[in-house]
Amino acid sequence: MMEYLQMAPVASVIFAFTILTSLWAFYNENVYAQMILHPFSVARGQRQYTVLTSGFIHADWMHLFFNMLSYYFFAFQLEAGSDGIPGIGHWQFGVLYFVSLILSDLPTVYKHRNDEWYHSLGASGAVSAVIFSAILYNPVGKMLIMPIPVGIPAWLFGVLYLVYCNYASKRATDNINHDAHMFGALSGLLITIALNPHVVNQCIGKLTVAAQSLFH
Repeated sequence: MMEYLQMAPVASVIFAFTILTSLWAFYNENVYAQMILHPFSVARGQRQYTVLTSGFIHADWMHLFFNMLSYYFFAFQLEAGSDGIPGIGHWQFGVLYFVSLILSDLPTVYKHRNDEWYHSLGASGAVSAVIFSAILYNPVGKMLIMPIPVGIPAWLFGVLYLVYCNYASKRATDNINHDAHMFGALSGLLITIALNPHVVNQCIGKLTVAAQSLFH
């Protein structure tokens, strides 16, 4: 853990804080109720802080596990860099995470502003931003999608992810906030480009090299 703390201090603190806060909310209904996002209230100028706090609690153990597992695979390397791939930087990672966490929830607030019954929680929007920022830095890296047994290029994963999120959001047949996933991912792309405009040329260059290698 100390190695991660030295290498990626911001990602480490967010990781630990999210787990601890989620566990606290699991066993304290008052904390859970105070931190969960309620778009109906936010749209009326109440509990606006929950746009941020809702990203640090989760519905259950499985929800927490999958979000933090995804975070673990991408966040630390994104902040610090690895294997010749540059990282986004420490304070930049903090900006990326917290701004995308807020931006990913704003469409949900608007969409459900009149739905008094609707609530939302979880770090999925910010985690999606982290994943898509990592894709910009390494678009040709391999990523796994269950149940596909082999890795696919990161850029292709990104395309499929956005298509699925858009499709699932329109169907709305489950209890997952797909809007937060999609807008978190888009926020991650935009914020990363704003913080490091050169990443676009680097990304295009890597994709070009990969495409040329297919024809040789």
